[in-house]
Amino acid sequence: MRKLIVLWFALLPLGLCAQEVKIAIVNQAEIFNAMPEVSEVETKLAALNEQYEKDLKVMTDEYQKKYADYMAQQDSLTENIKLRRQQEIQDLETRIQNYVPSARQDMERQAEELYAPIREKIQNAIKAVGDEKGYAVIINPQALLYVGSAAIDATPFVKTKLGLK
Repeated sequence: MRKLIVLWFALLPLGLCAQEVKIAIVNQAEIFNAMPEVSEVETKLAALNEQYEKDLKVMTDEYQKKYADYMAQQDSLTENIKLRRQQEIQDLETRIQNYVPSARQDMERQAEELYAPIREKIQNAIKAVGDEKGYAVIINPQALLYVGSAAIDATPFVKTKLGLK
């Protein structure tokens, strides 16, 4: 009995190794760039960026005008008006300095919100293809140093699942 158990444990790894493990690769960047939704998101983000640039230009132009006016009239102004205009110029400068990082953060947040459904759709398609084809593992080849010929490229299957060409 003991010999039978030892033999069973000795043969168990051979049985596990004999099973074929199906590994597939999927180029997510290729699929992502082929998605029609990506161009829509990029258009929205470009419009938002353009609006931020316009707003920044308006603030910068206002700052430059107020500064030029102040410099031209500086000698003829009373001390009280001088201090008030200096404060206005300083407030505008602070507003501009705060606007740039705030706009950048908002752009990043908007991009994340707009791209998230696309990424989720790709992930769901990859999972569906993996389940249908019986792959044990699906990996992104961009993070690997070597991909052998036994690895299956599932990118076309995922594109088909998403209705892409």
